[in-house]
Amino acid sequence: MEYKQKAEQQHFVDAAILSRRSIRAFLPDAVPRADLERILEVAARAPSGANMQPWKVYVVSGAARRRLSDRILAAYTAPKVPEAPARSASYTYYPRQWTAPFIERRRKIGLDLYQLLGLERGDTAGMAAQHGRNFQFFDAPVGLIFTIERVLEQGSWLDYGMFLQNIMLAARARGLDTCPQAAFIHYHDIISDELSIPASEMVVCGMALGYADPAKVENRLTTEREALPGFVKFFEE
Repeated sequence: MEYKQKAEQQHFVDAAILSRRSIRAFLPDAVPRADLERILEVAARAPSGANMQPWKVYVVSGAARRRLSDRILAAYTAPKVPEAPARSASYTYYPRQWTAPFIERRRKIGLDLYQLLGLERGDTAGMAAQHGRNFQFFDAPVGLIFTIERVLEQGSWLDYGMFLQNIMLAARARGLDTCPQAAFIHYHDIISDELSIPASEMVVCGMALGYADPAKVENRLTTEREALPGFVKFFEE
């Protein structure tokens, strides 16, 4: 019986991890508040150095989500003024200089997504519109905005990643899907104003949460992973 119980636990954990994908089209079905609260409670068991628990979460749904999305979309689609400075991100997410194999992986996921959506190479308007869907949380009923105190250092950011993963896995255990979104870091000023986030905090990322729309072609995207020998070395002697 004990062996069977362990095998079942392994199956459920593995299934949650392996079924997690970044979903880019959601159904409008509401997510129960009790499920949201439990997901966040479970996720908060993530380890953190000295039990600092560096995460803070702003949950938006309904009219609050629409207001935030509308403000960001208005800024995103506003005509570009040549002399105006480019929007600054709350921090640098991607490398300043792309190298192999990272640039190839980035290009592949972009091409795979655009091919599914029927976007031709050079269709900048179509690609921009698809990127703009980030700011609608891909129509998910729930949007999450994550922040961290500016005084915290790199170790706390490592801890934060485990918290985010816990949210995504706890969501999968309840039949929910997610999409973590770094796109929001370019609109930290609007987000902070709309959600009354204090200046001592900075935006880490956003996340869409809800039920995947099975009819949408973009949800067929499944990314590849490097085989074990590509990133693991065993030393036994």
